[in-house]
Amino acid sequence: MNRKNIISMIAVIAISAIACSGCGSGSTASSSGGSTSGGTIKLVGTDDIDHLDPTGSSLVSTYTFQRAISRQLISYKASNDAKEQIDPQPDLAASLPTVSADGLTYTFKLRKNVMWSTKKARAITSKDVANGFKRVCNPLLPASTASYFNVIEGMEEFCAAYDTKNPTAQNIKEHILNDSVSGISTPDDSTIVFKLKEKASDFIYMVSLSNVSPVAEESLDYTPDSPEYRANYISSGPYTVDEYKADGHLYLKRNPNWKRSSDPLRAANADRIEITFGVSTDSAVQQVSNGDADGLWAMSVPAAQWTTLQATNGDDMTTFAQGGTHYLAFNMLTSNNDGALKKTAVRQALQYAVDKAALVQKLGGKSLAEAAIGIFGRGVVGFDENDDPYKTDGNKGDSAKAKSLLAKAGASNLTLKLAYRSDAGSEAAIAQIIQQDMEKAGVTIELVPVPSSDFYASFMTTPDNTKNGKWDLALCGWNPDWVGGAARSVFQPQFTYDGTAQVYNYSNYNNDKANELAKQALTSTDSTKAAQLWSKVNDAVMADPPVLPLYSVDATLIHSSAIKNASIFALSATYDWTNVSVER
Repeated sequence: MNRKNIISMIAVIAISAIACSGCGSGSTASSSGGSTSGGTIKLVGTDDIDHLDPTGSSLVSTYTFQRAISRQLISYKASNDAKEQIDPQPDLAASLPTVSADGLTYTFKLRKNVMWSTKKARAITSKDVANGFKRVCNPLLPASTASYFNVIEGMEEFCAAYDTKNPTAQNIKEHILNDSVSGISTPDDSTIVFKLKEKASDFIYMVSLSNVSPVAEESLDYTPDSPEYRANYISSGPYTVDEYKADGHLYLKRNPNWKRSSDPLRAANADRIEITFGVSTDSAVQQVSNGDADGLWAMSVPAAQWTTLQATNGDDMTTFAQGGTHYLAFNMLTSNNDGALKKTAVRQALQYAVDKAALVQKLGGKSLAEAAIGIFGRGVVGFDENDDPYKTDGNKGDSAKAKSLLAKAGASNLTLKLAYRSDAGSEAAIAQIIQQDMEKAGVTIELVPVPSSDFYASFMTTPDNTKNGKWDLALCGWNPDWVGGAARSVFQPQFTYDGTAQVYNYSNYNNDKANELAKQALTSTDSTKAAQLWSKVNDAVMADPPVLPLYSVDATLIHSSAIKNASIFALSATYDWTNVSVER
């Protein structure tokens, strides 16, 4: 398959675009001409980063700084054009890959003069790229996306050979440097070849993830994402770490070895990017509105402030449809309530208990949010706005029906613990609305507030919390891991289980019927058939629902008037700070 063929294949699987609406901030930034160099970009937000180490990065917000400090084989342009936002572009790779006629072998050639931030400048090689793929399943900091790469021949065997009983930085390093993955070869310093076990129409999107950024050999001396690793970070991007203070700030400075000629996707106009943590939402938005800061870190403009701010900052505001959903996760492993949530009929009954229309109204109305009806959000292949198995009039719920079905399932008078992020925008208010709705269905809700910094990093991803019943329902959200043909990145990490726990599959949910349909969809090159298959995947999961879909929201963004040429990097669902200019 030549380059023309792979472009055609990309067009087939990128069936639906993630849209950018109301973009009011100029044209796409580029690395050539017309931009002002210098200055400092100041971002403010509540939460610390989840991981500095690209391997462990998992939150959408993480892509905001990973865009600056790491590069991938494939990435995307910063753009305010919905189609261009999801069009895969060569990043570390010099061009799109050459793909064999059987669709199983992908060959990438690397760009010249792509340099590490080491004191003695040296080029990033194909072995450095291979190290990133091998490190993705290391036992000390496995990527939440690791299972995607099992499609590579020999990857599962390589991962299984890690020492999981006594994992150390040293034995991880030795395994990466001394052992091979049969499906990854590096015939020379500028060539890397992947052999797949089966066709994967979305493989080109997988390699855009920061989790498989190249890894310098020196970085393998440190425990992944440890304080020592962070203090000695080696960057492949235009910026590197200047200073990091937990719960305080992350300051990025230029990678002195970065060459603009080697990076068509990042202009890197600013000299520095400074992220300050511990700033309340109201204060952060006010600082950006006043020009004391330039943008928001890991947060959106609250819906309650959106209309008011448009009067004074409208030209510097943007909404972006992320393709994600917010939902209530069901704990199907707990023995709370005599294990009621393990019953499909109970989880089906609870689908009718929530007034989703009220949630949408709380989140700013239909211009900023919409009711969710399945596992896929709008813009993701498999989404069908006419396919809602638990449809109610106006999405207002049906508490009487929920109460009746619960009684029929033998689960009246439930008491459920609802975990939510206590300091995350409207989530406390959303949790209270759900509490009131559930009471109408005869369900008592005990609210379990958890700080945002702990919610995903430890509370939800610690299996003992689930097994021991510290929560029954959890207010969670998920955005696709990549853009374009992203259905796998919604389905696989959350709704598949083969005996190896997925980080964000909280109850080890698995559905054989959905798995088979997904496999068919991933090998299909017929866009209509693939969309139909993913829709059936959704139907299979929602017939035995591990979640209660609630709503989807647009990212509501604002930048200061000092920022010019602002455009969206879709993976981070915010502005691409590596492409703006600062004019003060």
